[in-house]
Amino acid sequence: MSEKKKTILWLRRDLRLGDNPALVAAVERGAVIPVFIHDDSVAGLGAAPKWRLGQAIAAFQSRLEEAGSRMILRRGPAREVLEDLVDQTGADAVYWSRLYDPQAIERDSRIKEALKDQGLEVQSFNSHLIFEPWEVETKQGGMYQVYSPMWRAVKDREVDAPLSEPSLSGPESRPDSWPDSEDLEDWKMGAAMRRGAEVLAQHCKPGEASALARLSAFSAHHMDGYKARRDFPGEDACSGLSEYLTYGEISPRTLWHAALRGEAAGKAGAEHFRKEVVWREFAYHLLYHTPRLVDQNWRDGWEDFDWSEDERRREVKAWKQARTGVKFVDAALREMYVTGRMHNRARMVVASYLTKHMLVHWRVGQKWFEDCLTDWDPASNAMGWQWVAGCGPDAAPYFRVFNPDTQLEKFDPDGTYVRAWIAEGSARPTKTALSYFDAVPQSWGLSPDDAYPDPIVPLDEGRKAALAAYEALKSE
Repeated sequence: MSEKKKTILWLRRDLRLGDNPALVAAVERGAVIPVFIHDDSVAGLGAAPKWRLGQAIAAFQSRLEEAGSRMILRRGPAREVLEDLVDQTGADAVYWSRLYDPQAIERDSRIKEALKDQGLEVQSFNSHLIFEPWEVETKQGGMYQVYSPMWRAVKDREVDAPLSEPSLSGPESRPDSWPDSEDLEDWKMGAAMRRGAEVLAQHCKPGEASALARLSAFSAHHMDGYKARRDFPGEDACSGLSEYLTYGEISPRTLWHAALRGEAAGKAGAEHFRKEVVWREFAYHLLYHTPRLVDQNWRDGWEDFDWSEDERRREVKAWKQARTGVKFVDAALREMYVTGRMHNRARMVVASYLTKHMLVHWRVGQKWFEDCLTDWDPASNAMGWQWVAGCGPDAAPYFRVFNPDTQLEKFDPDGTYVRAWIAEGSARPTKTALSYFDAVPQSWGLSPDDAYPDPIVPLDEGRKAALAAYEALKSE
């Protein structure tokens, strides 16, 4: 048995070489055995995020091989897989990057305790966030419940520069022999997508190199106008980096420093971009301190709000199929189904229409996004839905009901976004609008030749119902 120190690097949402503290630490102590485990947390993913994770794994496998290493794939309960790999390889340490959702925390804590009891060195590292949730506190020592004060608390903090890629090419960074690995194709990560995977693949560029290229292009061409143009869904004005953050193909620290360079160069939108990075941090701050965020109303007193959770309703089916008759809502839902992403302004409008005009519980929408978004993130998705629904962390002093039509007039005045995604009624529908019908299940029976529907809930009627429900809640 070789005396070389060997570290199992358990990969999860840190699929990159650059700015990867766990990887750097593992390389510093000796040979590194990267492993990705298909456990219950992977099996339970929705169709689109599971497919996208498979793309991320494949891209990082190639990247590791180019660098002189490998990724070992195993399926099963994480503790059992790790213990088996320790026996096979003689590894004396297990490293990983921390996750912050309650299920991951509970699993990782049990595994860390069990492995330490067996005499292994076990360390976890911060890779997914800039600021650990327990490192940001109010002056009173508690958690932040409103975003703006948290932003003010962290905006001037010193943030370490991103770590450089470690070298994996030398024999000292590899084990003398590699354990067996499963084949990624056998995992069938895209099975639930069915024919939609082929459509989605046309809009996906996975991997660390693509993430860095996207950041470079955004910094050069769009960061300056980010604050002014980010709400216009028909424009390529956003960073497009959310899915890369989700799978750890780029680090938030890398984005932070890119924004600082933009601020130093006088780019008007750079600070606002950094604010959006901290908005994601805020979501994880809330998730860590109040785990109920993922499945319960975050604010007290909302248990009796008049929401329906009946997903079999005709209106809910129409919403999922992007056939509500409200063009902003339908265009946004189709964008998600075709690309796996949805513009942020559109997400707010879509969520508001479901939870307020339709009076459907935010958990129904949260679950649908969890199945359809390639940038699905447990913290951001839960906080976003609760923020819009009214039961989440929002400093607004009133019950906000977005009007999709006026939002469309303001943010898509020339109809670019709607034309891109709605084919019905158009003499010359766009390629992207038609691709929706290639992606959806055939059982839905949808065709671009169908008549565009009337609104399932008229906007004025829905607004009045939502306000009445809110007044009833306040009076209880």
